[in-house]
Amino acid sequence: MKKLIVTGDDFGASLPVNDAIEQAHRQGILNTTSLMVGAPGAADAVVRARSLPGLAVGLHLVLVCGRPVLPPAEVPDLIGADGAFSTRLVRAGFAFFFRPAVRRQVAAEIRAQFERFRATGLDLDHVNAHNHIHLHPTILGLILRIGVDYGLRAIRLPHEPYRASWRATGNGLARRWANDVLLRPLIALHRRRLADARIACNDYVFGMNDNGAMDRQRLLAFLDHLPDGVSEIFCHPATGPWPEMEPAARHYRVADEFAALMDAAVAAAIVRRGIEPIGFRDLAR
Repeated sequence: MKKLIVTGDDFGASLPVNDAIEQAHRQGILNTTSLMVGAPGAADAVVRARSLPGLAVGLHLVLVCGRPVLPPAEVPDLIGADGAFSTRLVRAGFAFFFRPAVRRQVAAEIRAQFERFRATGLDLDHVNAHNHIHLHPTILGLILRIGVDYGLRAIRLPHEPYRASWRATGNGLARRWANDVLLRPLIALHRRRLADARIACNDYVFGMNDNGAMDRQRLLAFLDHLPDGVSEIFCHPATGPWPEMEPAARHYRVADEFAALMDAAVAAAIVRRGIEPIGFRDLAR
């Protein structure tokens, strides 16, 4: 009854990220990754993915806290003077909803990122978005409308159940409760939209409340408290830091997350508890 997708996000962000994801797949428990097609290490990530047929690769759409793949002149309302997307998520969310010009440019950028993924020749396993911006109703609608042209079959639904999350970690009860309960109406709406569009999704996710801290202890604890159904554990592994890391991610313990994915005790716990490793592609069959 317990099925698990183990994902490494930000594939392509840097060579240390790419190294960790490749090694964690070859020698650890990682079976899925999400590719940032416009990131500096994307070309290297694609070469590695082509040599890893067992690694399921999805599209990690970047619409905030990053740079567009389209020329700046085509998305002027999405970027600042530095050519980068906004890091102010609430302001960006209002613009996505209320400004038609912004929506048109976001749609063009989403399509461009789907096109760039298609050009890799990789099979599209799933789609999610940087900073979970696909939870925005406008963004999800655009992904569903555009994704049908590119074989979209599955989307990450970031619902972390607070009881299991808190029992596993023993901290942050108020934060975990808020991130679960306050998002439930939106999650329920999106789950219905995905069902109507015949797009598969996971039941639960773990990692939202512990970004950058998914170490060995936490992975073992989450495995101990994994609910029945399809769960996704996502991490941000890397072999070490790199100069261009996002400011918000510089406190992440990326090397600890990488080590956890490679840990023999973590792999043994999955087997011992009868947890079935799967990918999003298994949900879409």
